[in-house]
Amino acid sequence: MADTTGSGTATGDAAPQPRKSSWKYIGPGIVVAATGVGAGDLVATLIAGSNFGYTLLWAAVIGCVVKISLAEAAGRWHLATGRTLFDGWASLGRWTTWFFVVYVVIWGYVYGAAAMSSSGLPLQALFPDVMELKWWGMLTGIVGLVFVWFNKYAVFEKVMTVLVGIMFVVTVYLAIRVTPHLGDAFAGLLPVLPDEKDSILNTLGLIGGVGGTITLAAYGYWVNAKGWTNTGWMKVMRLDNRVAYITTGIFVVAMLFVGAELLHSANVAIASGDKGLVQLSDILEKEYGDATAKLFLIGFFATSFTSLIGVWHGVSLMFADFVERYRKQRAGADEKALTGEEVASGAREKSVPFRAYLLWLTFPPMILLFQGQPFRLIIIYGVLGAAFMPFLALTLVWLLNSSRTPGEWRNGWLSNGMLTIAGLLFLVLCVKQITDQDWSSFF
Repeated sequence: MADTTGSGTATGDAAPQPRKSSWKYIGPGIVVAATGVGAGDLVATLIAGSNFGYTLLWAAVIGCVVKISLAEAAGRWHLATGRTLFDGWASLGRWTTWFFVVYVVIWGYVYGAAAMSSSGLPLQALFPDVMELKWWGMLTGIVGLVFVWFNKYAVFEKVMTVLVGIMFVVTVYLAIRVTPHLGDAFAGLLPVLPDEKDSILNTLGLIGGVGGTITLAAYGYWVNAKGWTNTGWMKVMRLDNRVAYITTGIFVVAMLFVGAELLHSANVAIASGDKGLVQLSDILEKEYGDATAKLFLIGFFATSFTSLIGVWHGVSLMFADFVERYRKQRAGADEKALTGEEVASGAREKSVPFRAYLLWLTFPPMILLFQGQPFRLIIIYGVLGAAFMPFLALTLVWLLNSSRTPGEWRNGWLSNGMLTIAGLLFLVLCVKQITDQDWSSFF
């Protein structure tokens, strides 16, 4: 656990001493970046590069800036108020609690299967004759469960950092290997839309899709778990957050380079979804040899497995926070008693609710690995998933402009502008997701 000397809530009598921004503190940002960027995000970026070359590079960069504003706001709430984000949501009304509960139950069930399958795919490709995909998927889920169950945040962060290092080396190596045209890449920073139907919605999807999940909300919990619990850590948190999404930007730009040079120039299409990355490994093998293909599959595994264990840890922390608040309400305790220091103590990571949600993410979703994903449940999952990001952005605007936040740390015009833009962007994508569903078959 990081040094927490002088920690206390931001609302205490003595003002916390500001910590100097330092690279040695970096950690939670790496965790949120690694968790938020999964195999599906890499495929989406690859396909954007494959279809449009460098045209949408600017959209990928803007997407990273949007995520910086969201994660910064979540972290600022935790440090400025000394309260957790779920506690803030609950103060806005019971509707937030109901939304969260339904979301984490359904989302966790479907996501668990998707994360295990995504982590199993590169292993099956690396060791094709060992066992079937569903068994690889189950193995990665159980390994993730055991790892998070028996380790606290400090160990979790170190492992995530190593996996991010692998991701970084692999993606940057591939970007260099395909020899990008830097002139075209710089031209791609100009905001130009592709000349095709639905280009605006596709561009918004790329902006909103990369690294945009519930893990952005978990960032504040990881900030607290690191031992940062008051405004003295605000500068450190902001540096940490920027490093996180600069790292994300490098991943995204590197994969867009690969899509633009390797796929777009050769007019090669890959499938959407995680299997598109397995196809890419076959293309890399033909172009650059077996070693490059295997290196890519190792990076693919690191990308998928960081998302798996990141969700296993971060969303379980959030669920444990929800259960603790419910218990305190039932006991008649102060409804505002959920603090960042409770998360920093590490007790939540050993709690029954934390471990119960870990089990929920791991074992029930294994049914889907055998039976396939039920149609109606997937529609509900898609709608709830699309609704979460506008929910996060707009509730952060609400919380950080109200008396719930100390005046010094409320939103300025830039934060309000970025969060409002993010909320409207995700609201448009949510409406699109809802209208794209096959509701006639649902009923």
